[in-house]
Amino acid sequence: MIEGLDQQTALIYAPIQPLLGEVEERLNHLSRSDRPYLAPLLDYVLAKGGKRIRPAITLLAAGFHGGASGNPVIMASAVELLHLATLIHDDTVDNSDLRRGRATVTNLWGPHVAVLFGDYVFATAATFVCDTGNIRVVRRFSETIMDLASGELVEYFNTFDAQQARDVYHDRIYRKTASLFCTAAETGAVLGGAPEDHVQTLRDYGYKIGMAYQMVDDLLDVRGSSEALGKPVGNDLLQGVLTLPTIMLLERYPDDNPIRELFEDREPDGKVTRALEMINNSTIVDDCYSVIREYCQDARSALEVLPDCEARKSLAELADYIWERSH
Repeated sequence: MIEGLDQQTALIYAPIQPLLGEVEERLNHLSRSDRPYLAPLLDYVLAKGGKRIRPAITLLAAGFHGGASGNPVIMASAVELLHLATLIHDDTVDNSDLRRGRATVTNLWGPHVAVLFGDYVFATAATFVCDTGNIRVVRRFSETIMDLASGELVEYFNTFDAQQARDVYHDRIYRKTASLFCTAAETGAVLGGAPEDHVQTLRDYGYKIGMAYQMVDDLLDVRGSSEALGKPVGNDLLQGVLTLPTIMLLERYPDDNPIRELFEDREPDGKVTRALEMINNSTIVDDCYSVIREYCQDARSALEVLPDCEARKSLAELADYIWERSH
């Protein structure tokens, strides 16, 4: 079993466990770099493992037409590297000390090294994508990097702005999160030889669970514990970033609202605590659950037009897993 997988995830990934093992070996091979300044950085970011949701989607999407080996494994490795690179840069932009309870690269090596190392991981991912020899996949990968970067810019230029509408939030989380889920599914389907209608169906699936995945993270930020999150509760608000539950709070209480006060004077002074209490003592959490549930159900429904096989079953179970993660 890959390090970091719980029993439920391991069961969902059962049809692709050997292929995920190949992805893991490709990633681990990178940490055996003969460049002494790179080896400890690569070893650090790759050693923790993780749930590998994005590469799993790539491999499962490739499995409907018997083409999950070879290029899909290369692409799945690239997808995970791209995800890791975005985390390195995201932590640097946010000046975050911790991610999932571990010190960030920028915390241990400083922001200059973190930016350059993130660039190196981006470029490494790109070489993997080129190895697939598929120009459509290369283009989609490039577009995803554009989405990720523009999503960071949208977030940056909207920090401490209490006037944001939901459509701005939806666009931002598509760019920062769901875009890579779309790419994971679409490129897996393309490299697995799926017909175009199935490619688009799987891309749509990726979009829906990608949006749900980010909304779950946003909900956990106002409901979880610092120990479980590996960062302070309410960290998004402290950074001046609005999410679904905090946007709902502003919609419900447009005038007397601690978020508006926080964004005006940027002094926490109990305002974050009060905002979290207002969210958790209202129906906002249930309203967020309803939105997440709809995305996950729609993702499941999208799969119904695809061939009935182990890959489809696993993707459906993955949508359920993301929904359950919100509780």
